[in-house]
Amino acid sequence: MGILRAIVFLQAHILPSIQSPLGVLPSRFRRSRVLIVGCGDVGLRVARLLAPRVRVLALTSSAQRVPLLRSVGILALSGNLDQGSQLRRIAGMAQRVLYLAPPDPEGKSDGRLVAFTQATRLRAPPKALVYASTSGVYGDCEGAWVTESAAIDPTTPRAHRRAHAEATARFFGRSAGVRASVLRVPGIYANDREGGTPLTRLQKGAPVLRKDEDVYTNHIHADDLARACVLALWRGKSQRSYNINDDTDMKMGQYLDAAADLYGLPRPQRMAKEELKKEVSAMQLSFMNESRRLVNQRMKKELGLRLRFPSALDGLLSSK
Repeated sequence: MGILRAIVFLQAHILPSIQSPLGVLPSRFRRSRVLIVGCGDVGLRVARLLAPRVRVLALTSSAQRVPLLRSVGILALSGNLDQGSQLRRIAGMAQRVLYLAPPDPEGKSDGRLVAFTQATRLRAPPKALVYASTSGVYGDCEGAWVTESAAIDPTTPRAHRRAHAEATARFFGRSAGVRASVLRVPGIYANDREGGTPLTRLQKGAPVLRKDEDVYTNHIHADDLARACVLALWRGKSQRSYNINDDTDMKMGQYLDAAADLYGLPRPQRMAKEELKKEVSAMQLSFMNESRRLVNQRMKKELGLRLRFPSALDGLLSSK
């Protein structure tokens, strides 16, 4: 009987701690767990969608954000992406990871995602990793329609860092047996998002390109992006990229003219690009150097996302 009792004890207490990276878990942790890395505005929207059914964790380096994260049912984990040694404790803590954190602020690579994936593979890698990138990796497409099969051509340091991060996510997927997918995201907007509408820009009277030099822009409402993130965690295909954008087909000037009409403000002044260089920041100018129209059929068919805000104007009108 002594041997039998020992076997039962091993099965009940020791073996689970070997088989599960978290050992013997409280019942609340036995739900599917999703880790959000970079839990800002979009991450909080994702958490609110998941919280009733899924245990949501978030990595944060700010103690001040912990109360906010807890208020929406998120378990906050302390860790800094710039200090890789702090990341080891999160290995194996979630079956799915949504990575929304920005890359390194300088250079052409993303050491933060490299450090995260190295730490995550130490123990029970997740089943799925969804990396939120930017449509800027395509570079200037001169107004052409762009599918995910198009070659990327990053031209700015910011886009190079994102391209490197995409490659890092895919390598992690292949080498660790993780279903890694990439979301290529354009301009995010929402009336309840800080800086999420063109209102302030229009109030300041910032100029735009004249019509013959104007560029196509792409948009996605923050709520639709959050829903796309959730769908990708379960439906995203391995090594797959998805354009995450609405159906807006407008040039930047057209969009801002329509927004000005909506807000009852003067339409922005039109200028040639050479003149505009003296009036806007380098960051703003960089968005006027690239023109493309993203095709979103893969998002609709494979992820099954039905846009609540098919155009950017729909979103601006939603709570005006």
